[in-house]
Amino acid sequence: MCRLFAITSDEPLSPMVAIEALDVMREGHDGSGVGLFLRDLAGPFDNMKEAPILSGIFTDAGIKRLDDFMMELGFLTKFRMSIRVPKTPPPGIPKRDVYLIRAYDYPEEWEQLTNEEKHSRLMILRLELRKMGEEKGDMIVFSFWPDVIMIKEIGDPMKVARHLGLDRPDLMARVIMAQGRQNTNYAINLYACHPFFIEGYSTMTNGENTAFVPVKEYLMSRGFHGYIGYNSDSEVFTHILHYMKKRLGLGIETYKHIITPLQEDALEKHPNAAFLKHLKQSCRRLIIDGPNCVIGSLPDHGIFMVQDRKKLRPGVVGGRPGLFAFSSEVCGLDAVIPERDKSKDFQPMHLDTAIVGPDRQEVKICSQTQPLPLLH
Repeated sequence: MCRLFAITSDEPLSPMVAIEALDVMREGHDGSGVGLFLRDLAGPFDNMKEAPILSGIFTDAGIKRLDDFMMELGFLTKFRMSIRVPKTPPPGIPKRDVYLIRAYDYPEEWEQLTNEEKHSRLMILRLELRKMGEEKGDMIVFSFWPDVIMIKEIGDPMKVARHLGLDRPDLMARVIMAQGRQNTNYAINLYACHPFFIEGYSTMTNGENTAFVPVKEYLMSRGFHGYIGYNSDSEVFTHILHYMKKRLGLGIETYKHIITPLQEDALEKHPNAAFLKHLKQSCRRLIIDGPNCVIGSLPDHGIFMVQDRKKLRPGVVGGRPGLFAFSSEVCGLDAVIPERDKSKDFQPMHLDTAIVGPDRQEVKICSQTQPLPLLH
């Protein structure tokens, strides 16, 4: 099993907060890798919320290729944060040249584009850079999006964090997701490391999805160029979320109805039975099989957690107004928010979606048995 931790805070936090929570839960991951997703950034990024930020791992030659490529397109560097590490990394961590975080100004010809058009082009460019990197092995590109940074690496989370110096004061965020990997692949590919991201949506998962192949094939048949990759069976959870929001125009309360629809007897009794029957039929190939615990982040900075029907992967939500965390284990929550009212901690069951919205005031629980908010 992997271990997951996410936190949303009114005050900016260091990613070390999430790393420390993973370290407390270290018996639940094998130290084979760590993934970090940072959103609602602070520090030098606080005043450039619309600037696209590229994050990834590059060789020195890859940096030169990147610079040539971006300059040709008209992207000018607005701010850069290059993490150069000691030449000899700790045991278990690969040797790298540069971990790059770079914010750009859009090309002049993009100024008349809508945000929707800009975001679509950013995704296409990320995929193009990824392809370029895979061809020569000189770039690993995790994200290219406004107000988002992603860092992934092989090795024990705490050792990686110390090696990269992630406690630096200019790397702070109000939304952080972190995964400590339990390697279930024969070879470790950083593109298989959670969290996953597409056009503002991100998820990470503890579990396995044995329905991966039909789900992947359905998504790839939708004609959307972003539904590619799939180095992990869990990446489909991010793409299903994106498909539900961007293509179907449905709210987060509907996510569980797509990935784990109600059984027929419960469906018949539901206030939105006709709609949900149609949804279940039309999206039947997106039904997942677990066990899975999924934590996700939305463009509005909300965070959610869901479980599948098997409920064999742990998950708990707790905190206080202005500061909430989602954790695989209570000990991770205790390590970061010990002063909370623990009687209000919530462990989502198989019908629940636990949501902390962008206001960070409370944990909202939506059950699949309740009417959908826009349909009743």
